[in-house]
Amino acid sequence: MSENNKFALHEDWVVVILGALIIAVSIGGLILPVPAFSWSNASELSQTVLEPANLGIIATQFLFVLVIALIGALLTGKPLKNYLLGFPIVYIITMFALILAGNDQVKAINLEAVIFSLGLGLIISNFFKLPEWLKSSLSTELFVKIGLVLLGTGVIFTDILKAGSLGLIQALVVVVSVWYFAYWLCKKLKIDDELTMMISSAVSICGVSAAIATSGAIKGDSKKLSYVISMVLITAIPMMVFMPMIANALGLSQEVTGAWLGGSIDTTGAVVASGSLVGEEALKISTIVKFSQNVLLGLAAFAISVFWTYTKHDNAKDPDTKPTLGVIWDRFPKFVLGFVGASLLFSFVLDSETTGAVKGSLKNLQGLWFALAFTSIGLETNFADLFNKQSKKPFYAFLVAQGFNVVVTLIVALLLFN
Repeated sequence: MSENNKFALHEDWVVVILGALIIAVSIGGLILPVPAFSWSNASELSQTVLEPANLGIIATQFLFVLVIALIGALLTGKPLKNYLLGFPIVYIITMFALILAGNDQVKAINLEAVIFSLGLGLIISNFFKLPEWLKSSLSTELFVKIGLVLLGTGVIFTDILKAGSLGLIQALVVVVSVWYFAYWLCKKLKIDDELTMMISSAVSICGVSAAIATSGAIKGDSKKLSYVISMVLITAIPMMVFMPMIANALGLSQEVTGAWLGGSIDTTGAVVASGSLVGEEALKISTIVKFSQNVLLGLAAFAISVFWTYTKHDNAKDPDTKPTLGVIWDRFPKFVLGFVGASLLFSFVLDSETTGAVKGSLKNLQGLWFALAFTSIGLETNFADLFNKQSKKPFYAFLVAQGFNVVVTLIVALLLFN
């Protein structure tokens, strides 16, 4: 085990490497054909989607993403055996979700594949006990971030500069106001200090990543961290489904909707899924706004570590917890560099002929990685987790703070993006 860890890279750097590898081989000429998933009846399903040639494309795609996933496991120091066993299962479930989402009637009501991959994963995880080897093969964050790096190939850099500056303003206003509200609320409900810090960061900054960064900054209890992550994942599910519907009912533009989704939904993957339900522009804006919040993660982790170190908590007396400037770089989400790099490459370096040739394949792979990620989220989420705790106060605090977050973010999005 120590040998694996010795050569392990941080997951965010691995994502940048893998995203660059996918883009490089595509530009080099290895362009994967896009499988067909559209069908309207049983006859069309068998003659197009389940036709041998299309199944061959799906199998070729599987081999490609399996190799990428195995390289990711190797670089992050995870056991390859579990990946070889678990990844095919995740892929098969995801393919089933893509086939369901390809039905014409489903498309008519704008239900995306990620909803089906998430739903199938949830059904399986909540009705069956998953073996440990399957659980250990799930790499949700890795899959989501690979998809996000590939998303950069379709985002023009001037859009990042335009929306990113507004997104940063929104992020500063939302993060500060929501963090202090959540902190105040947790204190009123007499929730312990570690949970208070994790909940405040998770609901205000960027969900799972913020909770993990905060737990690392304060050397928090891993069980409490798991509890907060469960809350983030479970509340993100209804938010990513219903917020686009609410935005449509309110008549919000795609820009405002994207800013609202990106600023209030706590997981990057859920932001991508909800943005996809609205449209291309909403997906771009929501992703860029979420990136603006992610950029603040390093600064927030540094501020939290300073606060925690110089208060009277017992573990703050440990000299090892004293923060340094390196904390900012350590907590900075490196996959953002991959997204921006991909956008720069496709905006200013490659000619239109090259981008046109690889665009469809990369967009297909981007959607596939997101779908794989949501299958994984479903498989690792159990609704019972929230109700096995003696106190439900942290859950109530999280829900109230999230409601405050949704309202504040909508107001700010209307002011900046309308």
